[in-house]
Amino acid sequence: MFEKGLLQGKRILVTGGGSGLGAAMGRRFVELGAELIICGRRLELLQTTAAQMRGDLGGSISALVCDIRDGAAVDAMLDAIWRDAPLDVLVNNAAATFIAQTEQLSFRAADAILAPTLHGAMYCTLGAGKRWIEGKHKGVVLSILSTSTITGRAFTVPSAMAKSAVLAMTRSLAVEWGPKGIRTVAIAPGAFPTPGASGQLRPEGRDANWASRNPLGRAGEHRELADLASFLVSDSAGYINGEMVVQDGGAHLRSSGAEDLLQWSDAQWEQQRAARSKGRG
Repeated sequence: MFEKGLLQGKRILVTGGGSGLGAAMGRRFVELGAELIICGRRLELLQTTAAQMRGDLGGSISALVCDIRDGAAVDAMLDAIWRDAPLDVLVNNAAATFIAQTEQLSFRAADAILAPTLHGAMYCTLGAGKRWIEGKHKGVVLSILSTSTITGRAFTVPSAMAKSAVLAMTRSLAVEWGPKGIRTVAIAPGAFPTPGASGQLRPEGRDANWASRNPLGRAGEHRELADLASFLVSDSAGYINGEMVVQDGGAHLRSSGAEDLLQWSDAQWEQQRAARSKGRG
């Protein structure tokens, strides 16, 4: 589908790049010629992922530990990256979410979702943008969002709020930073199952046939999202700015994705809260 060197010469940072969709996008970027940097909180996971990619693909792949919830840590990471050369692309992929009855959320639980999903994306975007503008360097910010930015989504309210705020940032900066050569774009994926997300969003007790009700009758494949991301951050998409591309098979036209949870009993919610508490322990 793409020229082999589509991303040749691009330095790309993917937050939360050690697993799941972040790793899938990173792998595709490397295949297309990019120099890849992945960051996250777990050094062993990052190093394992980077080593696997280098073994499979070759290329330049590095891993940096960074808790993007900490603005000072983000600045330190970006300083370290810029010492070698400027970034060309930032992918805001790291996020957190889980299903919960909203009135039962503690402040700490809500902040656990808002901190990486909203604040982390903002810290990384502002840090990269400041450096690009000071250095008169063109750049692209791609943020991985959600169709909850369109429909809202019951039982994942902090995530829907955070993703909607990042969409507002994407649209606002497209106007403010566009004249400076910086594009801001986003993807709203539907269901692209990963072990981490499935464990939080589709625990035992939820409808097992959800994928078959997608208008296309299936979930998304990681390579499909990675291909779309590769196009959007490439120079071939140079006239796309401030837009969010929905990639969900048309699912949001049928449902917000949370309606089945309206039928859950108090006992089911209590079981879910207990499982989440056990997982944190």
